[in-house]
Amino acid sequence: MKTTPEHDTRVAKMLFGSVYPHYVTKVEKKGRTKEELHQVIAWLTGFDDEKLQELINDKVTFENFFYRGKIEPQCEFN
Repeated sequence: MKTTPEHDTRVAKMLFGSVYPHYVTKVEKKGRTKEELHQVIAWLTGFDDEKLQELINDKVTFENFFYRGKIEPQCEFN
């Protein structure tokens, strides 16, 4: 999917916590659990449940969320 720089900037500035509930809803609609979502987030970023909640409470942007995370090398964007 091609995006524009404006789109990328808009997404980067979105609050992770505002989108997170939609992730939970989506995975649950697909028969998965919140715990499984957290496993994927932990694998991708290294964040445990406590750190994830802290970042949501701190109202971090997606840009900051991924900046603070330890991205799994297989997922790096090039």
